[in-house]
Amino acid sequence: MAKAKANSAFMKPMKISEALAAVVGKGPMPRSEVVKKLWVYIKKSNLQDPKNKRNINADAPLKVVFGGKKVVNMFEMTKLVSKHLS
Repeated sequence: MAKAKANSAFMKPMKISEALAAVVGKGPMPRSEVVKKLWVYIKKSNLQDPKNKRNINADAPLKVVFGGKKVVNMFEMTKLVSKHLS
């Protein structure tokens, strides 16, 4: 069985918007790294909903990244974050 090759698009360093940089730091960095740093920030700031772990309660900097939404689920988060990458 052939080893699956790493998705190079996923590993390509991306430009990060000012709003996202306020949360994960200055770019460029690959999308995978952005998501990793986002989770570090969410856990450190205790923003995961204790009743429903899939939901993230946005603080002020994340609210900007999430387009003004107060609560997003982890799947929606990925979609909203990709708008801040180019």
